Amino acid sequence: MRTVLKLKWPIFIGLLILTVALFLLAPNLTEQAEEAGSFQLSEDASSQTAANILADAGAAAQTISLVIPLENELDEPMRETLEQMVSDIEALGDPVTEVLNPVENEELEEQLISEDRQTVLMPITVDGTDEETNEVADQVRESIVPADMTAYITGEAIINNDVNVSAQEGLKRTEIITVVLIFGLLLAVFRSIVTPFIPLAAVGISYLLSQSIVAFFIDWFGFPVSNYTQIFLVAILFGIGTDYCILLLSRYKEELSAGHGVEKSIINTYKTAGRTLFISGLAVFIGFSAIGFADFPIFKSAVAVAVGIFVLLLVLYTVVPFFMAILKEKLFWPSKKTASHKDSNLWIWMSKLSINRPLLSMLVVAIITVPLLFTYDNSLSFNTVDEIGSEYESVKGLQAIEDGFGQGDSLPVQVVVKSGEALTGEETVPYFESISRELEKIEGVDSIRSITRPTGDVIEDLHVDTQLGLLADGVTEARDGLGEVQSGLTEIQTNLQGISQQTAGAGGLGEAAAGLGQLNEQLGAVTQGLQQTGNIQQTAGALTQISGGLTEIQQGLQGAAGQMGELSAGLTQLSEGIGASNESLAEIEAGLTEAADMMREMSDSEAVRSTGLFIPEGTLEEQEFEQVLDRYTFAEETGMMMEVILAVDPYSPEAIEVVEEIKNTVERSVTATPIEDAEIAFGGIASVNSDLEEVSSNDFTSTVVIMLISLFVVLAFLFRSLIMPIYMIGSLLLTYYTSISIAELIFVNGLGFDGITWAVPFFGFVMLVALGVDYSIFLLDRFREESFNGITVRDAMRTSMAKMGTVIITAAIILAGTFGAMMPSGVLSLVQIATIVITGLLLYGLIVLPLLIPAISVSFDRGVWWPFGNKRK
Repeated sequence: MRTVLKLKWPIFIGLLILTVALFLLAPNLTEQAEEAGSFQLSEDASSQTAANILADAGAAAQTISLVIPLENELDEPMRETLEQMVSDIEALGDPVTEVLNPVENEELEEQLISEDRQTVLMPITVDGTDEETNEVADQVRESIVPADMTAYITGEAIINNDVNVSAQEGLKRTEIITVVLIFGLLLAVFRSIVTPFIPLAAVGISYLLSQSIVAFFIDWFGFPVSNYTQIFLVAILFGIGTDYCILLLSRYKEELSAGHGVEKSIINTYKTAGRTLFISGLAVFIGFSAIGFADFPIFKSAVAVAVGIFVLLLVLYTVVPFFMAILKEKLFWPSKKTASHKDSNLWIWMSKLSINRPLLSMLVVAIITVPLLFTYDNSLSFNTVDEIGSEYESVKGLQAIEDGFGQGDSLPVQVVVKSGEALTGEETVPYFESISRELEKIEGVDSIRSITRPTGDVIEDLHVDTQLGLLADGVTEARDGLGEVQSGLTEIQTNLQGISQQTAGAGGLGEAAAGLGQLNEQLGAVTQGLQQTGNIQQTAGALTQISGGLTEIQQGLQGAAGQMGELSAGLTQLSEGIGASNESLAEIEAGLTEAADMMREMSDSEAVRSTGLFIPEGTLEEQEFEQVLDRYTFAEETGMMMEVILAVDPYSPEAIEVVEEIKNTVERSVTATPIEDAEIAFGGIASVNSDLEEVSSNDFTSTVVIMLISLFVVLAFLFRSLIMPIYMIGSLLLTYYTSISIAELIFVNGLGFDGITWAVPFFGFVMLVALGVDYSIFLLDRFREESFNGITVRDAMRTSMAKMGTVIITAAIILAGTFGAMMPSGVLSLVQIATIVITGLLLYGLIVLPLLIPAISVSFDRGVWWPFGNKRK
């Protein structure tokens, strides 16, 4: 410290220049957080795999929705307005690729206009980044939507952007409130106009410097970052930075009032309070550094706080001594009261219970905390919309879609299938309908949109039972046609026999009539056989033979007509009649042959047996299927997408359960099918939330274990005890779970949210444990110091509580106030984290720490130092 004081000016100026330079040169941390995105899942996550498959295939276009609530009925002027808006949006060009006109035809009207005719949906497909998508939304909002029209633009990219905007606005409010609040608290504590500026200056330099360093680390090393990074830097650096400054300045003022010189007072301050500060800072640093072992980037983003703690300690050991040495006694102007430390009357009173009656003290803590623990359900919410509230346009649009079309229509679950071969073969497509049928059975699924049901309704003509019905109708028509042909031939035969009698059998007309009669009898037998057996193939063969006989008779009649002058016209007419009948037979034969081929294909098709669906060859190449293929296939038809419309809110916990069932159903449905070996992934917000639940749960458990083990090792080393770290950490765990139980009662049972926001338990735990351990260190480090003086464990704890109670309560109130500055942020997760931390700090500082820790310590007596022991001075 003497070297620091000797070089105070060069150190201070150098640090100031470094802070300004890095601040001006560093990348923008806010922009880096926005670029990182709200959800940063690993490449192995199903939703991320789906996104990558579509992106690699150039099919990652996003759909945003222009939602128009109608005040009146959809009249002709409104239709014209909608058509003009569609044209104007299409005219924007790239990255807009498609706009669906809700009044283009009846089919689109049915899909894009709500059943009550009160809501119109205009989907806009944008092939671009989230930033480009939001720029398109701004253009539509500002230049295309008529000024007198109520309209909302919503979509996943729009909602995520609103979350980012809300977080940044909340950060600005938090920064301002934090500075004002801390200044007011410091003014009250020190009753000095000058003193509050010292912590604010030290913490301000720490914040700016650490923010710049973190921004460079992100740029250089891919350091994790999220919307939480800056907010936590502000809250924690200003909170514990102020606590540490109070610890230093209080001790410095006490040293001055004892008559020591300025330099001696500074050195003594850093020998005593400086040691406690270093231990506390090291514990917090270790706690936040342990987060670096997390896999989830959003969780890891809190490791930036460890950088901030390191910088804070550096500043506290350089900048604060600089102000102490420069300002001397004026640092506390105009206060002239001595700084003799006042014992905490509250903690002295509480020590009578915790030290004299430890079991009763533990029971009191149990009565306060344990009942709350039994109310905890670990209810989590993944509803991003709750983060920003209903005042945002994107949320209003989403609510309008839910009211008009159903909750799941705007954000479906995407089933993405990618194969190395085309998936649009007649033997492959039926299996997608088979999957659709299985998915439709799931409770919580409303409908499926896929290549076989593009509007959500099944294309009935592709089903075998429908096609067999059509074939049956065709056979009936063929039978009726054969009957008509038979009647016609009977009439020709009668006429031919009449002519034969008139001419006395001339020209073999009698034989022709007899032959025609035989053929007609065969035709009757064939017709009867078709009716009885339905043997289409056999009937077609018989008709070929009959057709050949009719051809011979027709040729004979034509020859006879040339020989018989007077009767030639009649014979020619009869010949033409036979020819017409023959053509009818040929058409019937061709139809029956086609039907027979189709039935043979059905019989040979594995897909028909497995799915009950049959797609005749060439069906998918027809023009009417072109739009369907464009919508549901990608990567030159080697990829296929299905959309599952949920019957529940896509952001709800129920949607996550439905997604898990969808995944299991698809996996089961593709077994032993042509798409069994294809890569399958699941996209959509409900799938993202499903992945978030899995990764956040796993990461929470593993990271917490690493963090607690790290703290245990550090505390065991610093206190030379294996017992003390156990109940220190145990008391913090009790405090955390009691606090989150209270938060759950407030937000879930009281305010009606689905649960605590998914990221809150992790961050709440990290914040409360890493910061709460400070206060136990304040108390137990003083306890260790007092124990060196040869007094009993009870007396050492009693003295420590009296001396440290005020410091701990003051520090807890200031830190709680710092987190209280998050309350007006408007971001739900920050409000919930603040609730947990504030509740926990006050619970720990006023109940757990003064009642439980001393009670356990005195119960162990000298065994509290096991196995190393504590040598008395």
